[in-house]
Amino acid sequence: MATSTLGSAWGPLRLGVLGTCRRRSPRGLWARARKLPGSAGSRRSLAAASGSGVSGADRYCMELLRKRDYEGYLCSLLLPAESRSSAFALRAFNVELAQIKDLVSEKTIGLMRMQFWKKTMDDIYSDNPPHQPVAIELWKAVKRHNLTKRWFMKIIDEREKNLDDKAYSNIQELENYAENTQSSLLYLTLEILGIKDLHADHAASHIGKAQGIVTCLRATPYHGSRRRVFLPMDICMLHGVSQEDFLRKKQDKNVRDVIYDIASQAHLHLKHARSFHKSVPVKAFPAFLQTVALEDYLKKIQQVDFDIFHPSLQQKDALLPLSLYIRSWRRKY
Repeated sequence: MATSTLGSAWGPLRLGVLGTCRRRSPRGLWARARKLPGSAGSRRSLAAASGSGVSGADRYCMELLRKRDYEGYLCSLLLPAESRSSAFALRAFNVELAQIKDLVSEKTIGLMRMQFWKKTMDDIYSDNPPHQPVAIELWKAVKRHNLTKRWFMKIIDEREKNLDDKAYSNIQELENYAENTQSSLLYLTLEILGIKDLHADHAASHIGKAQGIVTCLRATPYHGSRRRVFLPMDICMLHGVSQEDFLRKKQDKNVRDVIYDIASQAHLHLKHARSFHKSVPVKAFPAFLQTVALEDYLKKIQQVDFDIFHPSLQQKDALLPLSLYIRSWRRKY
């Protein structure tokens, strides 16, 4: 494998097999490894929205999350009861934005839907949300927790820029996208939990970046089936791999080296996030439970020698609910 500063996050992973140079999985590798002003006169009061519409909106968010972001759904269930409905709304908002790119046939339509959410956020912070279930629940969350509008707008703006079907130029571009989407989502989750802590913010930044990188990796087979490749071009070029190699599902050494380098960066971000473990308030730990699923995927991709198309990587982890509960009980992330 070509020498790479990204790959150094895991150290040497090579193993001689049938005279060829292959990666080795050393034991213990992974183990070491903002305010909304209060409004006395609301154009649409909580009482007006608290009939069957509110419970229906809450159920809508939960179902949307359960179907489209099962890992996020499970993590939200383990948050404190008083924060749960707001977390469901927040993640449902993220799902609504994330699925726009796949649901629209033309970029113009996607831009119109993004514009709808920009206006919706303005209306929410003007105390006048539209009659849309996610918007209604978000409005309640904003009023309840005084959520920072800037993080919502960062998510929308970054998703809007991502409507272009272009691969990331480099790993830093992918990390910037992850910071503005996944990390911003975590900053809002921390606000829902009432956490204002610099160390928690640092951990959230790294976990969000790891989430963005892993999501890009996990989606590669799906994108390939639609003749799209979004993996960072700089790493592909470093190993002499073209987009066509991924479209043809090649499994040679160079292709695996690309995946190794990208996965290494996600692993490095998880390692950095956990370096703040002793400084992060325990109350913030539930916001970071998604590290369980991230770590699980990175372990699995290592076990299959970084074959991004291996069928086992597309299987749902039946033990994930138990793993999340145990990690929550142990107060770790």
